[in-house]
Amino acid sequence: MSSTTSAKNGTWRNWGGNVSARPAREVEPASVEELAAAVRKAAEDGLTVKAVGTGHSFTSIAATDGVLIRPQLLTGIRKIDRDAMTVTVEAGTPLKRLNMALAREGLSLTNMGDIMEQTVSGATSTGTHGTGRESASIAAQIRALELVTADGAVLTCSEKENPDVFAAARIGLGALGIVTAITFAVEPVFLLTAREEPMPFDKVLADFDELWAENEHFEFYWFPHTGSTNTKRNNRSAGPEQPVSPVAGWVEDEFLSNGVFQVAQWVGRAVPATVPTIAQISSKALSARTYTDIPYKVFTSPRRVRFVEMEYAVPREALTEVLRELRTMVERSGLRVSFPVEVRTAPADDITLSTASGRDSAYVAVHMFKGTPYQAYFTAAERIFTAHEGRPHWGKVHTRDAEYFAGVYPRFGEFTALRDRLDPDRRFQNDYLRRVLGS
Repeated sequence: MSSTTSAKNGTWRNWGGNVSARPAREVEPASVEELAAAVRKAAEDGLTVKAVGTGHSFTSIAATDGVLIRPQLLTGIRKIDRDAMTVTVEAGTPLKRLNMALAREGLSLTNMGDIMEQTVSGATSTGTHGTGRESASIAAQIRALELVTADGAVLTCSEKENPDVFAAARIGLGALGIVTAITFAVEPVFLLTAREEPMPFDKVLADFDELWAENEHFEFYWFPHTGSTNTKRNNRSAGPEQPVSPVAGWVEDEFLSNGVFQVAQWVGRAVPATVPTIAQISSKALSARTYTDIPYKVFTSPRRVRFVEMEYAVPREALTEVLRELRTMVERSGLRVSFPVEVRTAPADDITLSTASGRDSAYVAVHMFKGTPYQAYFTAAERIFTAHEGRPHWGKVHTRDAEYFAGVYPRFGEFTALRDRLDPDRRFQNDYLRRVLGS
């Protein structure tokens, strides 16, 4: 599931296979001191620096032809503070390992995304999120950060210490420094009951406000070329635990969501005309089910079918209009879309460049199977999203630039001014940051 570097020619590729880079050298620091030294050495050699996690971003946010920092050795829990109810982890720790370690300690994050292969720093730096009525992205659960800045200094920030850096660095895009440790708020582990059931597309849109208001975590998948969706409601539960049985779990998560789905994607890629029929079958394959388990076993699911993705956050009140326009566009375009469209929500937060910064948001994600031409579909979808002042996920395909972001992020200038102060020589620059933040 991780990014790969082929030793033969030193080429790094991301998980989706749509981005590659050839760094001048790679470093695997075993301590914060070694990382700081690597940054200082890069400056001496006139090279830029990027840290890369598991390569789950579809943008070239982590690509560099300079020094590539791999944080594999910077993993594990530094400290659990039960009085403050926080956990401090090394930046290279995969979310999966954090979730499992917390569960053993009887603790959990409040909310999380649906993939847990990413490192904690990669996930937070790009604004990774799940869905929630009150609970927001993973970055919104950060209480303190440690980062190595361009001059090789180690800076800690929180609401009390360097609060201006804290406001921005929780979703820092790798532009402000290299995150070395993160302190998250945690709570005693709890149970969630998940209710998954098919629902007609028109009914979901008509009842969306109620479905959002009545559930702590509501999301749904719409299958283009059909009038069908699969909805998922996650709510806290007093128990008892009723996990998905191993057989049913394998059928739903491995066989249908990964195995059969993979074959269906291959068929659709080879013979696009079959896609609407496959979509009809796919939308009916997943039956209703209810189960109760600890959070990470409910929020996350395996993703073995590789894809490329675009996701935009739009104002929550614009969601139904956006989805209607998306449906009309797909119907009129002659496009063959074999991957479901995923819809989630997040409350407004106070992080400078968070996709939900200052506004209640709904997320619409469009996907295409890896290796399928996605430009026409994504371009048409992006036109709809941007007409509603959409903000693209920093780690997913988009074509926006600094000029656009200055218009949709009221505090954009605050972020770029901080970057000028922390990284005046653009040690952490790459082509992607040049485009989205300006040079």
